[in-house]
Amino acid sequence: MTKRLIGLTGGIATGKTTVADYLATAYDLPILDADIYARNAVSAGSPVLAQIAQRYNKGILLPDGNLNRAKLGEIIFNQPEERNWVENVIHPYITNCFHPEITKSSAPILVLVIPLLFEADLEHLVSEIWVVSCSAEQQQERLIQRNNLSSEQAVARINSQLPISEKLARADVILDNSSSLESLLQQVDVLMKSRGEAFRK
Repeated sequence: MTKRLIGLTGGIATGKTTVADYLATAYDLPILDADIYARNAVSAGSPVLAQIAQRYNKGILLPDGNLNRAKLGEIIFNQPEERNWVENVIHPYITNCFHPEITKSSAPILVLVIPLLFEADLEHLVSEIWVVSCSAEQQQERLIQRNNLSSEQAVARINSQLPISEKLARADVILDNSSSLESLLQQVDVLMKSRGEAFRK
């Protein structure tokens, strides 16, 4: 049987994790998260982290050898060419993590949470694309609150990604997270039922 591979994406702080968590708990769907693979890619002592430290010197590392994420963030979210370099180092690692997990899973549906699905040209990994969206004002406000950022830092992170309008134009499914949590989860329920999936506990 052909697997359904749902590519769950959207802008930063639009609600991807909320949707993924709900699909996992309410529908028992396995979640493969690119962010987890990305964190593993830059774990202390990893080859990827060694490349990053070589490019930015060891000041990019914390005393314990882990990546100083705040310092790297200030670099890549303000210098597009540096962001591209870092992504080109990390994305192949992420792709190589997905393939064996997809192959070995016996589940008929897998959810691949990939924030940079379009930016990293990873559409080939999935069979359908779900985009979670909200208004630009909500996105900025949520990001500021979640990550304790300034307005300028939040805008830099949002602008580093493909505009949400372009993601929506390439989506198979759009989930609107501009209202309440209940509204968002109801959209997921309707979507799952409309596609004939009886996975709810």
